[in-house]
Amino acid sequence: MSSKASDGTSGAVYGLGFIGAAVYFISTATTFWAGVIGFLKAIVWPAFLVYEVFQYLGNL
Repeated sequence: MSSKASDGTSGAVYGLGFIGAAVYFISTATTFWAGVIGFLKAIVWPAFLVYEVFQYLGNL
């Protein structure tokens, strides 16, 4: 049983994270194609985050 309020909150967090990641990756891009790759990275930023957290926890 899920709450509709929590579903909206997670969507908002992902949306803000997407915008922040897109701005970061595109602003650091040096070429057009690097900007395109940055946009694609912004879409999947949670996967990068989880990977890095697991990598960190594995090194403890």
